[in-house]
Amino acid sequence: MPETNSPPPFPKHFDGERFYNPNATPARGFLDVFRWKLTSRPESSPRFVPDVTPIIPPPRVEGDELRTTLINHSTVLLQQRGVHILTDPIWSDRCSPLSWIGPRRRRRPGVRQEDLPRIDIVLLSHNHYDHLDLPTLHWLASRGDTVFVAPLGVARLLRSENIGPVVELDWGEAKELGATTIHGVPAFHFSARGLFDRNKTLWCGYVIQSPGRTVYFAGDTGFGSHFAQIRERFGSPCLSLLPIGAYEPRWFMSPIHMAPEEALRAHEILGSHTCIATHHGTFQLADDGLDTPKKLLSTRPASFVILENGQSVSIP
Repeated sequence: MPETNSPPPFPKHFDGERFYNPNATPARGFLDVFRWKLTSRPESSPRFVPDVTPIIPPPRVEGDELRTTLINHSTVLLQQRGVHILTDPIWSDRCSPLSWIGPRRRRRPGVRQEDLPRIDIVLLSHNHYDHLDLPTLHWLASRGDTVFVAPLGVARLLRSENIGPVVELDWGEAKELGATTIHGVPAFHFSARGLFDRNKTLWCGYVIQSPGRTVYFAGDTGFGSHFAQIRERFGSPCLSLLPIGAYEPRWFMSPIHMAPEEALRAHEILGSHTCIATHHGTFQLADDGLDTPKKLLSTRPASFVILENGQSVSIP
């Protein structure tokens, strides 16, 4: 047989019943959640920070520009060549199954819902409430003309809520949507929306390929070997979106959330031209303070960019 230079497939990550992180420390279980909450010493943060002035993105961008706007948390608007992509959109006041309890918004979104341009593609990294927000997804679906891309098993929930059309991807699978190709890639995390569905659906990152440009959205992930695998398969991204928050305490969070310095290492491994930090500054989900990740990265390379909600950068 002729030799090929194609990279090896991503490792097995399903045991026939549940998904798992291959060659990695498993996410902590429910007993560890109780241990964490009993011993938790969260950093003090303001209940609400009124420092966001929402912007109105342009209806489209021209030429080869990639305009990237951090809206809040892991919600990023990518605008390029007439294609608009939104990652893990959330506009709700809480990321919780209940409207009256759970982590509450500490900053406003940087773009109001009614000021969003047309959205062609929504990327959903997994089913946690701060990444898959049903009220927001209902609103987006009601506008029409949006394709929702989700990991294996998540489409069932979306379709039951009349949210669609939906494309499901496994790690290593891809879908062409016009001139844009979306690839599902590994992340080190877990899934659950209730007490009995843990790891029944997949979690993932995405590589977005368009003519002349590759963008990597990591979703929610711990640090691991998958960054090198993604670079080997797709080359160095023009832009990477990497999470930096909800990392303390490390004994609990390290399998599923990167610390800020690990995000810097991931940026170096990927060889990203530019990296934009996500998963910070809007919801306090762990023991680290709302703006602690940003402060810890005060001395960082210029290629690692930390935006405020509503700030944008243009990447040529």
